[in-house]
Amino acid sequence: MQYQLIALDVDGTLLNDNYELTERTVSTLRRVHEAGSRIVLCTGRAPESSVPIMEQMGFEGVLIAHNGAATVETPGSRLLHEFSFPIGHIAGLVQYCRAEHVHFDLNTSWKMYVEHVGEAEAAMYEKYMAVPERVDDVLALTVPIVKFTMFGSQEAMDRVERQLASFDLPSSLQAIRSGAHFIDVMLKSVSKGRALSNLSGMWGIEPSSILAMGNYYNDIDMLRFAGLGIAMGNSPEEVKLAADEVALSNNEEGVAEALMRHVCPELAGQ
Repeated sequence: MQYQLIALDVDGTLLNDNYELTERTVSTLRRVHEAGSRIVLCTGRAPESSVPIMEQMGFEGVLIAHNGAATVETPGSRLLHEFSFPIGHIAGLVQYCRAEHVHFDLNTSWKMYVEHVGEAEAAMYEKYMAVPERVDDVLALTVPIVKFTMFGSQEAMDRVERQLASFDLPSSLQAIRSGAHFIDVMLKSVSKGRALSNLSGMWGIEPSSILAMGNYYNDIDMLRFAGLGIAMGNSPEEVKLAADEVALSNNEEGVAEALMRHVCPELAGQ
């Protein structure tokens, strides 16, 4: 079966744990592209830190960023879809993070804002190729935002996740664990699956012609939407159960192996 659209999560899926894109994976992706499939990154990252991954693959085009809150076209800065909300809706959450010393950043479709960056945060932003803009008070910003992200150790995020269960978030917002060290707050209407549905509809591609791969909870609805949803071997059990099959892990080039089997079987064994 020819899959017309290949939707790929980035961290924990396309990249290994050293944040590397292997030569074998790049070669396979290029062959898949040459075979006629569109490749779309579907990531929690911002466009700023996603475009370099596309450039490493030798591609340009559309990517789904911020867990589906923004869909953009590269090169340039054309915004295809955006789901934003006023900063005032998370004023209470900002105050909580300040009081509990939880690091946070605010994201528009294109920019990231922080109030401070410590050593651990600086190392994290460097790994993700993100360059946040520092401001004294994020609540003084007047731009609409698409994502509010909290960052910390896994233990700290486990604690925040428990406390958010009783936090009085506006009914229009949701908090989702997008990684062991991250919790994202976005509109409830936002998801990778919805963004992928919007994009595939715009291109006239049926879900049955979509192959999607991911490794974390924020990938589940994307995996369920696609005709073939593949969870990585390093995924939590809940993610594996939501998928149609489980691939090798991100450290075993699971993306390349799965695409060889399902899109370019003639590459198997190479």
